[in-house]
Amino acid sequence: MTDDAIKDSPEQAEFRAYCRKWLDENPVAPPTVRLPQSALEIMTPEQMDYLQSWQKMAYDAGLVGCDYAKEYGGAGRTDCQRIANEEMQQSSVPFFPNIVGLLMAAPTIFFHANEEVKKELLPSTFSGENIWCQGFSEPGAGSDLASLQTFAEKKGDKWIINGHKVWTSLAHFADWMILIARTDKSQKHGGLTYFVVPIKANLGQSVDVQPLIKMTGETGFNEVRFENLEIDDKYRLDDIGKGWAVTQTTLLHERGAGPIVTPNSAGAGSESEDSSSIFANIVKLAQQTYNNGEPSIKNPLIRDELMQLMIRYEGHEQNQRRGRIPELCDHPLRIPLQWKLVITEIAQEAGNLSMQIEGAASSLYMADANSPSKGQSSLSYMNSFGMTIAGGTSEVMRNILGEKILGLPKSK
Repeated sequence: MTDDAIKDSPEQAEFRAYCRKWLDENPVAPPTVRLPQSALEIMTPEQMDYLQSWQKMAYDAGLVGCDYAKEYGGAGRTDCQRIANEEMQQSSVPFFPNIVGLLMAAPTIFFHANEEVKKELLPSTFSGENIWCQGFSEPGAGSDLASLQTFAEKKGDKWIINGHKVWTSLAHFADWMILIARTDKSQKHGGLTYFVVPIKANLGQSVDVQPLIKMTGETGFNEVRFENLEIDDKYRLDDIGKGWAVTQTTLLHERGAGPIVTPNSAGAGSESEDSSSIFANIVKLAQQTYNNGEPSIKNPLIRDELMQLMIRYEGHEQNQRRGRIPELCDHPLRIPLQWKLVITEIAQEAGNLSMQIEGAASSLYMADANSPSKGQSSLSYMNSFGMTIAGGTSEVMRNILGEKILGLPKSK
């Protein structure tokens, strides 16, 4: 029993037992296709179909949207989503494909949409029926998001949207997009408004999606163009000109302000990947590969790097536990922002260490039988760069932590 399980309330303990029992009795069928390393690299309909079926199965069992009210498709529980997450991690089930919907769209809709839109969109987001993508970055607006130029013009009770978004993960499968657009060209931050936009229903008409090929050969993200896309005003979130404030809700959850989707959660910080799976794979790889005639696990330099990484991860995990106790948090945003920064860099270091262990063999493709990890080490390392960029680069996150949390002067 984990320390967190010991501290469960009676309701949480009952729910944890239910999750564990359901997961034991309902094993997920093995995939018939190769799955990507994360939802952001889903490429084929077969991959998406398999993962959507799993999310629907988990949702029907009450393991998704746990802390949302029942009228919005949730289970009406309190601080139980993290428990479902912990038990799913222990069971090593597949990831959910609707990561943008669960992590970003759902809390933003919950806090800022009208009642009609909440009831329309949240249930299908939890079940995975509607896949979401994020329309923030543009060719000329990445780290400086407030410089975006996609424009939304109001005509009666409709909005007409024109513009160009880029690096849009999952847009090639998405039914809906969370979108920030300019509605006033005379203001920067104050000229932005936030919308939820149906894109699949408008493909080939007013929406065009073109996949972008990454250095891994995968096509997880895309560029999206809008040409006179018309949407109802009800799909505007919050007031006109309040888009930057709504965007902060999205970014806080993207950077770890809640475990998957929990507007009622008492603790900050989403649950990170189970360390046992991360480091067990590296240890196994080091045991199976050889360096100068000996298993790599006996190499003192590799052992030292592995231990330093494990120590850093354990410190990260304990910091996360502290984040669930408000009295121990000096600033409500520090630990969520740290979470995003630290976990993405740990993942990158883990991928790099795996490639060091493999040596020259790390250059072999996943289909090469001689690849020690079936190409997963190099794939993980290359994919990790996207995660240290998405949601705010590591450099931007350090600036935010320094300026907003520690009160340091802005860098010049």
